[in-house]
Amino acid sequence: MGLIISLLIGAAAGAIAKMLSPQQEKGGWVSSLVIGILGSWVGNFLAGVIGLQGLLGTTWLGELILAVGGAFLLLFIYHKYLADKLNLPI
Repeated sequence: MGLIISLLIGAAAGAIAKMLSPQQEKGGWVSSLVIGILGSWVGNFLAGVIGLQGLLGTTWLGELILAVGGAFLLLFIYHKYLADKLNLPI
């Protein structure tokens, strides 16, 4: 996928994951973009391990679903284990 499309999917995934998160999120669009891009990587990696990459990772909607899932997982891990130690404005 192209770089621009990946950035747009990452930004959308980060924003959606922040909206779905039960915690209060403080960061702006840059943190949404970073979380979405990292979430896309995590989601694609986990989908490849589980065997869902061929099913979900072939269209932009599938990539968005994987990215939102990965970003939500990253936010969960951050708030559960790292928020008190790192104190980042995510």
